[in-house]
Amino acid sequence: MAILAAGGLTLAAAACGDAPDESPSGGGASAAPAYSACMVTDTGGIDDRSFNASAWAGMQAAADDQDNVKPKYVASTAEADYEPNLRQFVNQKCDFILAVGGLMATATEKVAKANPDQQFAIVDGAIQGAGNVYPMQFATEQAAFLAGYLAAGYTKTGTVATYGGLSIPPVTVFMDGFVDGVAYYNKQKSKSVKVLGWDKAKQNGTFADNFGDQNKGKSITNTFVAQGADVVMPVAGGTGLGTADVAKASGGKVSVIWVDQDGCKSAEQYCDVFLTTVVKNINEAVKEAVVNGASGQPLAADPGYVGTLENNGVSLAPYNQFDGKVDAGLKGEVDKLKQDIIDGTVKVESANAPK
Repeated sequence: MAILAAGGLTLAAAACGDAPDESPSGGGASAAPAYSACMVTDTGGIDDRSFNASAWAGMQAAADDQDNVKPKYVASTAEADYEPNLRQFVNQKCDFILAVGGLMATATEKVAKANPDQQFAIVDGAIQGAGNVYPMQFATEQAAFLAGYLAAGYTKTGTVATYGGLSIPPVTVFMDGFVDGVAYYNKQKSKSVKVLGWDKAKQNGTFADNFGDQNKGKSITNTFVAQGADVVMPVAGGTGLGTADVAKASGGKVSVIWVDQDGCKSAEQYCDVFLTTVVKNINEAVKEAVVNGASGQPLAADPGYVGTLENNGVSLAPYNQFDGKVDAGLKGEVDKLKQDIIDGTVKVESANAPK
């Protein structure tokens, strides 16, 4: 699910079967033995400006922090690539193998259970009965709740929308939180802002069925706009750039809530249409896991890592170019709502949240 992380990362995506791309680690010699940190991307590619890119940024940050960390990756172009790519790194005797995305859970479980002495990790997944797989999960429903409230307070038409790449929990958990945030705004303000694209109760909505088709993103977004939506949150990796294109062409009438990485850093050319981003702090979670592993600290499968508003594992990005457009009162309400969620005063629940 993803595109290129900002900050000047220059990456050459490696197709399945190619030799994995290797990145230089931090400068200077180290007395510690080399620690090979190997990453298998999901199908969105290393330069998706979202999901895979966040994980790769974390791997590179770990190499900057620890001279002995040697990161490399191999790109999956289809789901059939997951298992052979994971096995490729097992055969290369990598010290740490990261699977990026919940779609890789089945392949990761199979390979991990066949290689119990190998350290694995997975983003957006947890493998039952596999003590050698460190899970990194994110309560994105919390930050998406804030985004829904913000969208409801910002819309000029009274209609907002969301859609996903695939109907899987790491995607629909965003959509659950967004819908609930709008509902909470409506309740607090006695309003009736409508959400297109997702019915939380029925767990049914609009999906692009991929994470890299910008034309599909445009088509979905144009349909939403025709129905009155002026704020759209795509949870669809590179497909969501089609939504950003529609917003660009609207001349300011449509704005976008991005996900995973701050859109104004990962897709700077669209910054003027990004109201905010529901940030999933994958890069920091991955960096911490790799650094700990390279330092000899155990990576426990239970409880693993769960990112929340409280530990800054999820958040809303700055308003960036919308800072002067968002009402100060609304900003204050979003800030208070964040604290209320942290304190437990406001409950945010999703059947798709990490267990």
